[in-house]
Amino acid sequence: MVYLQNIDTVGNSNAAANFEPVLQPDDLLSIIVSAETPEVTIPFNLPSIQGNYQIGNNQNGIKTYLIDSFGNIEFPVIGKIKLGGLTRSAANAKIVKSVSEYITNPSINLRILNYKIAVIGEVTRPGNYSIASERVTILEGLALAGDLTIYGKRDNILLIREIEGKKTFSRIDLTKTDFIDSPNYYLVQNDILVVEPNKTKINASAFGPNLPVIISALSLLLTAAIVIIR
Repeated sequence: MVYLQNIDTVGNSNAAANFEPVLQPDDLLSIIVSAETPEVTIPFNLPSIQGNYQIGNNQNGIKTYLIDSFGNIEFPVIGKIKLGGLTRSAANAKIVKSVSEYITNPSINLRILNYKIAVIGEVTRPGNYSIASERVTILEGLALAGDLTIYGKRDNILLIREIEGKKTFSRIDLTKTDFIDSPNYYLVQNDILVVEPNKTKINASAFGPNLPVIISALSLLLTAAIVIIR
């Protein structure tokens, strides 16, 4: 049950410093343009009534853009901009460059609003989880789901990820540290973690949930028979 069993034999990791989310189709973005003179940014900011995005029970009136299947968004004044496949900082820089043709020293605030992961299988609380920070590790994702149950296989976690429209499948062993320096350490939006049941759970399910009741009944009958015979 112990995670990262060889952690004392490895050095520090640079995975955190190198990670940055990459924008992909179906990402919902908030893009707000700011400048020293607020009036000049009005044409670049959608009215709040358009495309409001609801988080939980709060309607925040955030201006939103959906990346289409080709990786593009339609941005006011500028028109179509391709952001799919870019990191968030690269996309931010690209918008700044385009807007700079109309505004002096613009500032862009870009966020991914529908950053989420799914955790299913042998965990305490399987389901979809929204990530506000746009950065979550495998361990944090499993912690959101309440960690693995005692029946979960910790050495064979399946990670399903979509890269450029293609599904990829990776196996992760949580009992070792190899995954910390891998591209799979940080989860990206729409990743799915699948926790398989161990042999104990599989064998138990093969006999059915009523096995303990049947064994208890047989034991009671056997005890009664022995008493009668005596």
